Amino acid sequence: MDPEYFKSYEMCWGTLGTVRPFSNFHPDRDAMEIQAALEKKADSDAVTLVRILTNRNNAQRQVIAQTFKEITQKDLATALKKALSGELEVLLLELLMPPLQYEAYRLQQAMAGLGTDEETLMEILSTRSGKQLQEVSGVYQDLYKKDLEKELKGETSGDFAKLLLALLKKENVVGVVQRDIKSLSASLNGKKADAGPWIEILTSRDSDHLNKVLMGLELETGQMVDQIVEKKFTGDFQLGLNVLVQCIQNPDVYLAKRLTSTKTPIVQGIMVSHCEEDLLCIRAAYNKLTGTSLYTALQKQFKGDHLQALLAICRSED
Repeated sequence: MDPEYFKSYEMCWGTLGTVRPFSNFHPDRDAMEIQAALEKKADSDAVTLVRILTNRNNAQRQVIAQTFKEITQKDLATALKKALSGELEVLLLELLMPPLQYEAYRLQQAMAGLGTDEETLMEILSTRSGKQLQEVSGVYQDLYKKDLEKELKGETSGDFAKLLLALLKKENVVGVVQRDIKSLSASLNGKKADAGPWIEILTSRDSDHLNKVLMGLELETGQMVDQIVEKKFTGDFQLGLNVLVQCIQNPDVYLAKRLTSTKTPIVQGIMVSHCEEDLLCIRAAYNKLTGTSLYTALQKQFKGDHLQALLAICRSED
């Protein structure tokens, strides 16, 4: 096992992720168990597939996939597609994607087909660093042979498109708190608020600075920021600002709210995307928000092997 492989993944081990590196890791054994599970005559052994793929971190899953190919001369993702179906198939295939590829895939899915999932675009762009998004853009180009910036432009318009593109290229610029407060406050004068300062400031400062700015704006205007956004902006841009402000103030609470959705792609997307980074924080926020643990809530919404896989990613009650 090459220790450099693990170092190449900038993951936050410690106490924030629910899925950690499996300590007694033997990729040959895992690959052979998966092969046997897939070759069961009556039906594939989903329990074994779930047990292995949800109890290894992403870097280890990549090694298992490579080992599986060396042993069987077959691609693991292709083999899973043949053996499984429905939501479990989708979830296990998502777990096999490297992290950057998975974020690129989620962005592509949010723009695929009729209509655009604006909130998922905002969720990803608001909760990832500028460096991560640069890397995701590169992977997106490799995977889909399309430029992510051009795709976002083509799927959205107006101030909302400007907000997305500013987030995609975000970098921290040092600002002066009082000056930023004045700029945002001045933008609200007149019949129609000026979106420009909101886009420029909220996509180019660090979260500590922005929290001071937003608190200062609330003191100056006598209104909560979400009230200001609701009153002064409309449509997709209003939605975008709402998401961005929540992610600045407390991303864990925002993601916990998203997890109350009944839509499988949203729940699954957040859990897979955050399980090695900060799902414990999101779980705690979910419990505080709803009075129910995420582990219990999943059992009311999902069933079968798909539920078992989600519970394994969630890990435990709070």
